[in-house]
Amino acid sequence: MNLCIYEGTYKCSHDVCVSMSVSMDLREVVGSQVCGNGVWHTELLPATNDGHGGVIVEMKEHMDSETFVIVLRASMLQWKQQGKKGVWIKLPIGLVHLVETTVKEGFRYHHAEPSYLMLVSWIPNTPNNIPANVTHRVRVGAIILNDKREVLTVQEKSGRFRGTGIWKIPTGVVDEGEDIFMGAIREVREETGVDTEFAEVLGFSQSHKTFFEKSDLFFLCMLRPLSFDIQKQELEIEAVQWMPFEEYAAQPFAQKHELFKYINELCLAKVDRDYAGFSPRPTLSMFSDQPSYLYLNNKDLDKSSSANNSCINVKLG
Repeated sequence: MNLCIYEGTYKCSHDVCVSMSVSMDLREVVGSQVCGNGVWHTELLPATNDGHGGVIVEMKEHMDSETFVIVLRASMLQWKQQGKKGVWIKLPIGLVHLVETTVKEGFRYHHAEPSYLMLVSWIPNTPNNIPANVTHRVRVGAIILNDKREVLTVQEKSGRFRGTGIWKIPTGVVDEGEDIFMGAIREVREETGVDTEFAEVLGFSQSHKTFFEKSDLFFLCMLRPLSFDIQKQELEIEAVQWMPFEEYAAQPFAQKHELFKYINELCLAKVDRDYAGFSPRPTLSMFSDQPSYLYLNNKDLDKSSSANNSCINVKLG
């Protein structure tokens, strides 16, 4: 879209004229691109609405910094007059030369991915309600017991457990777009070579400022083994073994640290005392075609549903 800016008004080149006062200095907005008769012509940045009163600009074509700043200023002028709020600019790594210009125009970093940087600016003179960048990392830990009451354990080659001799359950980070139960299954297979099926989430913990100042959600999962032969991952894992649970739980480290004590207690509660954890149940949303999962106590929910149905049948009878 082209923008024609006049002294005191602006209009789009689609022959739609909007008359309004322009608060900022026009020459600062469009620089020296004067076509005559006091009229400035400039392109506008391609943008889509973000659903929250703002716009998203996804830069794809090459543009030099001098041209970009003119187009950006003209676009910001229009968005301000339209009452837009947040402005998001997505710069691919090939347009990194535009980052400095964007920041100098009042934008700040929001987040970065391997292929792009996202910057954002808040236009109105109201409290900024742009959400923060992702605040949590999601991790899983997997308890796998065989029929001999042995737990699948690993020793790690890197991280805080390197060289300590501590045997621990397989753990790892859930990938982007991956469900918790699938992440647990994948991590066990990658680290130990053992195939499993997901049973339940036994519990979860939250901690803060653990990974580049981000918070951490850790889900403790119970899985059932489908195979038993071990093939350890050479890159990250020093050793893998099926270890008697009592021996695993008796490690001094597991006795000293409260989180590990609770992990052991939850495992025993599940095996010996019929502890009910949370199982994934697929759900559909009116906002997305993709299924998601609600983790709930299936056992007690099914009992409650059966009891309610029995009451209904009695009343109807």
